[in-house]
Amino acid sequence: MSEYTHITYEVSEQIATVTIDSPQTKNAFTALMGQELIAAFRTADADDGVKVVVFTGKGRFFCPGADLSGGANTFDYDARESAAVDVAGDGGETIEGVRRDGGGRVSLAIAAMRKPVIVAFNGAGVGVGSTMTLPCDIRIASEDAKFGFVFAKRGIMPEAASTWFLPRVVGINRALEWVYTGRVFGPQEALEAGLVSRVVPAGDLMDTTYAVARELVEGSSALTMAAGRKMLWGMLGADSPWEAHRLDSRGIYELGRMSDAKEGVTSFLEKRPPEFPARIPADYPEWLPDFPGPQPVE
Repeated sequence: MSEYTHITYEVSEQIATVTIDSPQTKNAFTALMGQELIAAFRTADADDGVKVVVFTGKGRFFCPGADLSGGANTFDYDARESAAVDVAGDGGETIEGVRRDGGGRVSLAIAAMRKPVIVAFNGAGVGVGSTMTLPCDIRIASEDAKFGFVFAKRGIMPEAASTWFLPRVVGINRALEWVYTGRVFGPQEALEAGLVSRVVPAGDLMDTTYAVARELVEGSSALTMAAGRKMLWGMLGADSPWEAHRLDSRGIYELGRMSDAKEGVTSFLEKRPPEFPARIPADYPEWLPDFPGPQPVE
């Protein structure tokens, strides 16, 4: 998908920027937006010239949740499909006989990334606008941002695999409180809970975000970041630390022979910034754990 209608995609200085830009829905999530986000993240992941991804929104909102213009049948796939509306945006892909959740397809596409994803919350990220960002690596919020896991207010299930991600990000008790109440809350509460790593004035949001992105581009090994991302997420489901030790041991052996390790040591000894040559996916170690794992087979 080379042309987008609900998002924009740009690459500059090894940073890909994915921006939700859908004024017709005020950045509300639609099936087509989900498809475009998946395509954009997969494009960034496959591009050796991209080292870091920034994910943000344009205007007042990041993503205020699902597009509710379908009225009472918004979440009734059967009713809407009878009217020829592709609500899931997946072309009919199913899991255990039902249509796959569109937000979950986006979050799993992000989870499968081998590159860091930094979210810049320029405004409200509510419902899927919060849940689809949970597999991202760094979340930075404007003072204007708002968050909410509002599913209890809509009578639907928490989606986008958030029942797996959210307790791991903020802990089970905070996750349950937010899901039970469905209340919308501000950036300071999000910061205190660890949902975001920092809160900045609205005018400083993008400068702060790109400063973090450039720090990764200029000073960190793409190979190490890919390994760290896969290992840290993958080990959340490991049975014991011995599984991490097994992969650590292979990783130290394999990466220790590669050019990035040699450059990391040499640049340190020479007291200069490193110039890491490895690129992802070209130099990606295939033995790393395959998080989020294989797709289910019907």
